[in-house]
Amino acid sequence: MIPFRSHIPSLLFLAGIFFLNFLSRIILAPLLPAIEGDLNIRHGEAGSFFLFISLGYFAGLLGSGFISSRFTHRRTIIISSVVIGGALLAVALSHTMGGIRGGLILMGLGAGLYLPSGIATVTSMVSSRDWGKAIAIHELAPNLSFIAAPLVAEGLMLWLPWRGVIALIGVAAVLVGVAFMRLVKRGTFAGEAPSPKTLHVLIAQPAFWIMMALFSLAIGASLGVYTILPLYLVTEQGFERSWANELVAFSRIAGPAFAFVAGWASDKMGPKRALVSVFLTTGMATVLLGIARGSWIVPFLFLQPMLAIGFFPAGFAALARIGPSQVRNVAVSFTIPVAFLVGGGVIPAGLGMMGDANSFALGIMLYGVLLLGGIILLRYLRFHEDATE
Repeated sequence: MIPFRSHIPSLLFLAGIFFLNFLSRIILAPLLPAIEGDLNIRHGEAGSFFLFISLGYFAGLLGSGFISSRFTHRRTIIISSVVIGGALLAVALSHTMGGIRGGLILMGLGAGLYLPSGIATVTSMVSSRDWGKAIAIHELAPNLSFIAAPLVAEGLMLWLPWRGVIALIGVAAVLVGVAFMRLVKRGTFAGEAPSPKTLHVLIAQPAFWIMMALFSLAIGASLGVYTILPLYLVTEQGFERSWANELVAFSRIAGPAFAFVAGWASDKMGPKRALVSVFLTTGMATVLLGIARGSWIVPFLFLQPMLAIGFFPAGFAALARIGPSQVRNVAVSFTIPVAFLVGGGVIPAGLGMMGDANSFALGIMLYGVLLLGGIILLRYLRFHEDATE
């Protein structure tokens, strides 16, 4: 039997691809102040960029099974990286809003193709008893991306305009896809397209729709608020752009460690009770993030994302319990695209429109109240195995 450590180089390679995948989707956040000034656009238009990315990501996730069933997971990963890179180059070269939006949709589509094939490839590489360690390595990518995006943007903008930053990341995505094609021979098996029969079983479950709403709220609290924070700190709080981006980056450092604490708490409390705690504390922290002014905002910049990331261990545990085992993978396949579309697309666009009315702060406060409303939804959540948890 091949020891786990021999798979670590391939796992790190996949994590690197996932890192660029996630970085490509959030790099616009720290660049928004510069983009707004260059393109002379309003906050609502800037925030809507993430809606276009999420539309593409939604389509990519839903279509990933059809692509991987035809081309194998390995080729789907390569296609994903090359499409992301090409789309970012198109965005960097475009001088019309239509061209930029089209490029962002295409980039989101390419990014959406990756995740199902990436997870399938990771779990095929190692024994099932090592899945936890393998996925933990892979999942370092999005957490590190949240930290890296503002620092990469600020570092590169010392020498490059915002278009140059996007172009450079696009070139890196293409190169890593080509490197994967030449150096890694994993994932050479086909995926499976979604089955309408299992989807029909799933949509009959009220818990499915509740979990979709809760995931949308949680991704909005984590990713949606993150995308608009640099713009909020610069335009309404008066921070320098570099200082705002550094604060946003450092505020995410505790996230990965807190995720492990949240996972332990979910096991001890049960996912439903853990989720009540998450929505209560995250909702309050988000409200206070909108209320605080000046240096008082700094503690909540660190507290809010740390609490928000606590949703996901309990959220995925709850999602796995809402139906029979044969529909659980489908539950993930359809919940996550919708949640990213709403939380990572609609929420930033809505906060951007609030910013146009000089009310980023009010928008963040109202979203905090909406998160507190998630507690009401949890009262009606019933699991497949135990309806009385």
